[in-house]
Order: sequence, then structure tokens, then C-alpha cells
Amino acid sequence: MDAITAKIYEAHATEWTAARRPRAIEDGRLAAFARRLRRKGRVVDLGCGPGWYAEHLHALGFRAVALDASPAMLAGAGRGTPMTARVCADLLAPPFVDRSLDGAWASACYQHLPRRDLPLALARLQLALRPGAPIELTLANLAQQQTTAAVRARGETDRRLHDDAFVGRLFSFHSAERARALLEGAGFDRITIEPLRNTFWLRIRARRARTLPDFVRPRLRLLICGLNPSLYSAERGIPFARPGNRFWPAMRAARLIVHERDPLDALRRGIGMTDLVKRATTSASEIRRAEYRAGVARVESLVQIYRPRALCFVGLDGWRAAIDRHAQSGWIRGGFGGCPAYLMPSTSGRNANAQLKDLVKHLRRATSG
Repeated sequence: MDAITAKIYEAHATEWTAARRPRAIEDGRLAAFARRLRRKGRVVDLGCGPGWYAEHLHALGFRAVALDASPAMLAGAGRGTPMTARVCADLLAPPFVDRSLDGAWASACYQHLPRRDLPLALARLQLALRPGAPIELTLANLAQQQTTAAVRARGETDRRLHDDAFVGRLFSFHSAERARALLEGAGFDRITIEPLRNTFWLRIRARRARTLPDFVRPRLRLLICGLNPSLYSAERGIPFARPGNRFWPAMRAARLIVHERDPLDALRRGIGMTDLVKRATTSASEIRRAEYRAGVARVESLVQIYRPRALCFVGLDGWRAAIDRHAQSGWIRGGFGGCPAYLMPSTSGRNANAQLKDLVKHLRRATSG
């Protein structure tokens, strides 16, 4: 959460609680969400505030966990249902084991993250959920704000509202289109988005897909783009995870990372990761041309928003099959999405034409432009 906003909630927890009601219980949204959950499943109430929703989920028979960045808010959350587990943590670093959650409820919390941090926060949530787990969250609706043409085109902005009841809080506003792209990029599917109540909020429902999330942020040194995740990688939450794949050894030999098989550590070092097609498959031959076309548009948009210093596509044969049958390894003429772009061979162990030392050279070239 934005640091200033977190301090405001800590200082005004009692005042905030007195001025609010559990509207999602009153209007039936929480009950509808509960019907999508696995019976007696483990579900987290993110940004739980005084704990209304965690307590209600506990009463419905779920193993509820209340998470908030404010100790003062969590103190209130413990009064109603002392048996509900409480966790003091930030949305950017939820302390959950991968695939340990059966669902996530997040009412009016993710909008307090700076927009640059939202992709990573959603990626961390995706990794903590089991495949198929439902989520429901709200984001502030950009359509209700007066904005410039550039902001409307980008689909997101950060603001501190002068008429806010708790002045100083940060709100990140998103269009419905941008919100959908964020959820898809973070590895969710079956996404529905609709304005809520007075349309200040967007209500978003989705399920955790069996795929990898994007690991992205602004000002990356390099954005790595694979063709699509293997089922093996998707199961483990790690790009290029299959035994024998030389991606991580090549990255370490090129001195771009320190820890292998750790995309979050790579991101901290300025190396992001995504895929042209999000759907995980046993073989790239299962991908349809329409998926490639949609993937090109998605990655172009990603590049235009986050502006990495360079983009590197991994998989020459796949690129030839999907994009340009005459393509060669090296810099792509004209770049991609306004960004310098490099094309390198597949790092798969099956690619006998490329040795580890060759892959290292390609990665070094991709970061030298």
C-alpha cells in the first residue's frame, strides 16, 4: 500500500470504521462470492479493515484469514471473531504459500496501490491461489474522473483527491479495459467487470487460471517474452521451469540475475517476464493463430505502458511459426511497440543448435542495446 495512505488508516482506524458499513454483506455481493468458493475452503479477506467480511466468511463455515497493513485495523478485526486468523502484511508481499488459498475477497484495497505496483501485487495473489480459485475485488473507476486524452489512452492514473473524507489517500484509477488487461496479464480468466453503485467503483470477478502471471514494472532493463508457458512451468509458477531448459543458467552466466528460478528476484534486478500467449499448453503447436494475434496486441500494450529499455523474445522457431517465417536471431528491425526488440533462439534443452555459451551471448546483446 502507498505509505502515506497506510499512515492515514493507522491514525484514523476508529473514525473510518464508524463512518462505514459492510455494504457487500447488505447488498448480497459477499454471499454471491461465497457460493463460488470450495466448501470449507481457505479464503483471505485482503485489506480487511475492521474485519466485517472475514467474520462473515468465518460464520459461513470458511477458514477465513484477515489481512491488513494497519495494526489498528487488525485490532478491530479481532474483536468480532477472535478465532479468525489475522495477518499484518502489505498487498505487495502477502505471506502465503503458493497455491494455499481457495479464494480471495478484496473490497476497496487494491486502489490504494500506486498503479506501477498493481501488476506485481496481482501476480503475488495469483501465485498464492490454487488454480480455479475465485477472486472478487474493486478498483476505482477512471471513467468517473476528468482526465487528459493521454491518461484515457493509457487507461490508468494515480490521484490524491482534494474532496476525500480522509485527505491524502492515494487512489489508482483504471478503465474497465485496462483492468481487464491487468487481470489477464496477472494470470486470471473468466473475468467480468461492471460499474458498482455510484460507478466510482469497478466490480471485478475472475478465477485463477492455470498459467503464469506477468512479472513486470516500469523502468525494466529487459523484458523477457516467451512464446507461451508450458504446463510444467504453470504448475510451478516459474517461467522456463522445465528440467533441461537452459534459460536460468544462461541468465546467471550473463550476470543478469543472482538466484536461478526466481522471477521475483529477477524483477527486483530489472528483468521482467511475460508470454506472447498466456494459455499454458503441452506444446506450442496447440496455440491458434488468433491467440498469437491477440498476444501481439497485448504485449505491445504492455510495452507501451511500462517502456522497458529493451524487449527480448525467446524462441526463434516459435516466432517464425507465429509472426515471421523469415526471421533471424538478432535485433528486430523497427523494434516492437516502440521499444528496441531482440529475437533469440529457444533455451529448451531440445534445441541442439544453440549451446549455452550462444544463449549467454544473445542475452548480453539484448541488454546492450
